[in-house]
Amino acid sequence: MLVTIALVVFALLVLRLLYLVMCVKKSPRRYNSAPVVTMVILGSGGHTMELLRLLSGMDLRNFSQRLYVASNVDIMSIKKITDFEKSHGNDKPMITKIPRARNVLQSYITSVLSTLIAIFCSFPIVINSLPDLLLCNGPGTCIPLCFWCFVTKFFWIKDTKIVYVESICRVRTLSLSGLILYFIADHILVQWPQLQKVYPRTEYIGRIY
Repeated sequence: MLVTIALVVFALLVLRLLYLVMCVKKSPRRYNSAPVVTMVILGSGGHTMELLRLLSGMDLRNFSQRLYVASNVDIMSIKKITDFEKSHGNDKPMITKIPRARNVLQSYITSVLSTLIAIFCSFPIVINSLPDLLLCNGPGTCIPLCFWCFVTKFFWIKDTKIVYVESICRVRTLSLSGLILYFIADHILVQWPQLQKVYPRTEYIGRIY
């Protein structure tokens, strides 16, 4: 009897997983008038600059509950987002830090441990905030947070919409982060039409930066 129940539960979980990853077109959520709890993942360098340009084009009044997550060594991104928020009247932006999943030029073998540490540190951030929207554009800092948001969605805890914006530099192939999130993100937005033709699950939106 217990074996039968376990098999049924396992089958249902597999079906749930297949539904989430194979649903190519997902209906956009219609939010009510309440502010959207938004988690914004900061990359570094050019990634942060692109994300700031993206935020500048959004009506931030609809996303007034914003939580920024950055690498604990990315001092420049933290400064830039602090200045950005101050320019919009917010002197005390919510910023939290996590270890980087993988450093520049770090080998893939040693990055396994650093990624596990980042995943462990990301869990309480996601659980405590349970965002309605997760917005990211790479690099690897976003992967652990996207993972936990997907887990909360899988277990019907919170249906967080994960939106990944691919860099304008990616013309023919997705970045590693884009490939990892290809079956996890609700929307992967690309800025080149030829990229959308190669990866049909993506959405071409033109150049936004």
